[in-house]
Parts: sequence; C-alpha cells; structure tokens
Amino acid sequence: MKDKIAKVIEKIKPMLAADGGSVELVGVDEKSGTVTVRLTGACGACPYSTMTLKNVVERMIKQEVPEVKEVKVG
Repeated sequence: MKDKIAKVIEKIKPMLAADGGSVELVGVDEKSGTVTVRLTGACGACPYSTMTLKNVVERMIKQEVPEVKEVKVG
C-alpha cells in the first residue's frame, strides 16, 4: 500500500510545485487506513493548505488507493 501511495504523491508533486510547494509522505497506518503527509514550501505556510490537502492530495490518493480512509498532516 505504501508504494502505491508514494506513486500517487509523485503525480501530485508537479501540480504543487507550480505554486512553489510540495508534499512528502511521512507515514502510512495500514490498519486504520490513515496516511500522514507533510506539506512543504509555499504549501506549508499557505492559508489554503487545508483545502489543498483535502481537495487535491486526499482525493487523488483515495481514488487510486481505495483502502485509504484519511489523509492528515503530521
């Protein structure tokens, strides 16, 4: 599962890089289906980072890895 998530994150990075940000995979809890990420660069301090997390990062990961229940910042 972690490899699948890492591949999705690699697809997301260019979109965030266009705005000066990025995302890193911190951890995966396969039992609970929780993925922890870190938003970096401009995304780390952006007031819209919660929207980016839920509407872009979480949505794309859940589409490609249905076992994921939640994506959070950690």
